[in-house]
Amino acid sequence: QVQLVESGGGLVQPGGSLRLSCTAPGNIFSIYPMGWYRQAPGKQRELVANISNVGYTYYADFVKGRFTISRDNAKNTVYLQMNSLKPEDTAVYYCNCIGIWGQGTQVTVSS
Repeated sequence: QVQLVESGGGLVQPGGSLRLSCTAPGNIFSIYPMGWYRQAPGKQRELVANISNVGYTYYADFVKGRFTISRDNAKNTVYLQMNSLKPEDTAVYYCNCIGIWGQGTQVTVSS
């Protein structure tokens, strides 16, 4: 069965950085776009960034200039480099491919 696995979350102070990763099966990863979403308590899940199979990227306005999405095709892994983190970035971050979700990884930004 299809399985997406996220990792890299944790607790950081405002202004800090984290790098999230998500691994997917190769037959899916090589063809379809991959996306990062996040959901904070009491809020709807929202798109953070997306990357196509050939590297075209999209970023939500609230992360432009701070986050970078990338992919390593040899490792079937997509990354989300998060810099200049703010408390409002606190959420569970999820990886998605063609509607399949990972279990999420918690990111907490607090002093």
